[in-house]
Amino acid sequence: MALPHATTTAAPGARDPAARTPPAAPGGKKRRVGVRAPWWFLVPAIAVYLFIVVAPSVNGALFSFTDWNGLRADWSFVGLDNFGAVFSDRAAGDALVNTLILAAVATVAQNVAGLLLALGVNSMVKSRYLLRVIFFAPVVLTPLVAGYVWSFLLSPDGALNDALRAVGLGGLAHDWLGDPDTALYAIVAEIVWQFSGYSMVIYLAGLQAIPAEVLEAATIDGAGAWSKFRRVVLPLLNGAVVINVMLCLIGGLKQFDQVMAMTGGGPGTSTETISTAIYKSAFSLGDFPFSIALAVVMTVIIAFLASVQFRLTQRRSS
Repeated sequence: MALPHATTTAAPGARDPAARTPPAAPGGKKRRVGVRAPWWFLVPAIAVYLFIVVAPSVNGALFSFTDWNGLRADWSFVGLDNFGAVFSDRAAGDALVNTLILAAVATVAQNVAGLLLALGVNSMVKSRYLLRVIFFAPVVLTPLVAGYVWSFLLSPDGALNDALRAVGLGGLAHDWLGDPDTALYAIVAEIVWQFSGYSMVIYLAGLQAIPAEVLEAATIDGAGAWSKFRRVVLPLLNGAVVINVMLCLIGGLKQFDQVMAMTGGGPGTSTETISTAIYKSAFSLGDFPFSIALAVVMTVIIAFLASVQFRLTQRRSS
């Protein structure tokens, strides 16, 4: 006697295992599970980037090996002559040193100020939202406009010297932008004032991403305010530190607007940066090969320092 076929009844809510197996594609190939966006969606954006950024940059870098004057159609290769002129030019050397000093000091000062502001407005004071707006407000100003405003404030008869005289500190009144010893640091002060709010926003986002349970556990363990900041908060802000330091460093190395508005690179070459030297060489002196070679040198320096800084901070975080 033949046994009847056994029938199995699936439990309520259970799904048939066969239903989870995707049907085979024609030709015996299995169909891939999941949805993958086609890579060619990136083609328009990549094409625009190559056409607007990469191609002109490569073309400009090639002209740094020529004697092209920016006007005539004929030119010839001169090898590394333009780069030799860059490294033997004293003004270009001064501009490089000023750029490195400005970038280093501004990066440290802006990050310290931004972190302190973020810690302050992250507290539960009632005016914290208003303070965030006030501290961020200078960021929306055009750097050129902010530079002109500060040039008036720091002039010999400006508001800063008038304020010092009003409080009996007239001996400290100074031509801040006319003295080679203070002009560069006056520009740094303006940069820190304007962009500390930008760093504050990034640090504030990092602070608000820290779980409250971690801070409560540190408090229960008896950690004080400084110990909690150094051992708990600061390590968890490493991502924000990496972003802020890189942005500040790159911005400082290619600084142009504030320098041109406040000093124009003077007095002498005490505040000349690589960007202002490129501008003057190309559009004031008409030495396009020299300016292009200087721009290539600046690009290499920025790429090198940014990569070193990124690797060091990433190694520290890991």
